[in-house]
Amino acid sequence: MKTCRSLEEVREEIDKLDDKIVELIAKRNNYIKQAAHFKESVDEVKSPDRIDAVIQRLRRKALDLDLSPNLIADLYTKMIDEMVETEIAELRNAKDL
Repeated sequence: MKTCRSLEEVREEIDKLDDKIVELIAKRNNYIKQAAHFKESVDEVKSPDRIDAVIQRLRRKALDLDLSPNLIADLYTKMIDEMVETEIAELRNAKDL
């Protein structure tokens, strides 16, 4: 990690990371859309066991990186909730074809 010499430099680095985070979320969302084509039902999309496994895995990862596991769980819960809706829409569109 880079050692910054000013607040401006810190902010520039944070902005770069934020851009990368948004790009990664967009990539994740594209995979979510692809996943819909391998599923047969809304219940399969919602998959609470899979969601719980993802959240638990990321909580452990957060702890390994000295991050708040609650922060990561909250962020991912919100993101997954939104992406489940995207996946449901994608599933319905695919089934209409």
